[in-house]
Amino acid sequence: MRAQSTFLFRCVLALLLCLVMLPAQAQSKAPGETPEQLIRESIDNLMGKIEGRRGYFAENLSELESLVDDSLRDVADFRYIGASVMGRYFRNASPAQRSRFVDTFRQTLIDTYAKGLVTFDYREVRVLDQQQDSRQSDQASVDMEVVANDGTVYPVSYSLRLDNGQWKVVNVIVNGINLGLTFRNQFDQAMRDNGRDYDATIDQWSPDVDVSDEGQGA
Repeated sequence: MRAQSTFLFRCVLALLLCLVMLPAQAQSKAPGETPEQLIRESIDNLMGKIEGRRGYFAENLSELESLVDDSLRDVADFRYIGASVMGRYFRNASPAQRSRFVDTFRQTLIDTYAKGLVTFDYREVRVLDQQQDSRQSDQASVDMEVVANDGTVYPVSYSLRLDNGQWKVVNVIVNGINLGLTFRNQFDQAMRDNGRDYDATIDQWSPDVDVSDEGQGA
């Protein structure tokens, strides 16, 4: 079970990294590009490039981290994600604490993605041809599948929102596990463990994802 968890976690890391590695090219497409087209083209273009440079990045991790750092701001809405992860604690946090948590959260993902890239293993990554229609014009989801070497298929769904004319990723659900909700629960637990001390919780923030658990809903 733990091996499955590790594999799925690496799937998420690598898939998200695919989205952040080439945002400038993806975002320069026609304004009418759909979320599905944005993700499909990014995934199709980048999985091959990552495979070809995995050895290089393994020996030049700091270069990969710098590349991810420069790219994340263009594809992920971290202020929105940070507020969602802080949940009910967001309202009482000071502007400085909110900003610091966003920066801390972003940096932990950068470090984890870069390390996850060089160990990710898979047979196929595919965006589904049939996508569900969104009920709201400024929100969308894009469904994918990751096929393991043993043939096991793991569903992955990106949640996106329209921000100033650009689609940005705000959450990921993998194998039924809502990562945004997982992080929010971890922040809530950390706040309770730290006696609702915002600064201590932010200083100690180190998210953990075990996607071998049962789904937690959307």
